[in-house]
Amino acid sequence: MKKLECIIRPHKLEEVREALDKVDVHGMTVTEVRGFGRQKGHAEHYRGVEYKAEFQPKLKLEILVRDDQAADAAKTVQDVAKTGKFGDGKIFISPVEDVIRIRTGDHGEQAL
Repeated sequence: MKKLECIIRPHKLEEVREALDKVDVHGMTVTEVRGFGRQKGHAEHYRGVEYKAEFQPKLKLEILVRDDQAADAAKTVQDVAKTGKFGDGKIFISPVEDVIRIRTGDHGEQAL
């Protein structure tokens, strides 16, 4: 099993969710996060005063998939979340040792 941690722009969430559903990936955890990468924030104005907004709002998606789904799921997120501008995000793929469904006690892929 693999865990995809995807940092994306907030307005791309529904498109990504729908696209993943089409490639048979169902279920994710979504967390609102703030951060920056190469874009290093941007200048904003509030009541005539300029200030630097370094941390940009993003969403972090955590998605567990079977090993054979990982590449397709990552490619789907990449294709749908891409705008071509700085700040589109990142996808991290990590191995998962085990998953346990709390309700039934199922382990591994049966728990997905």
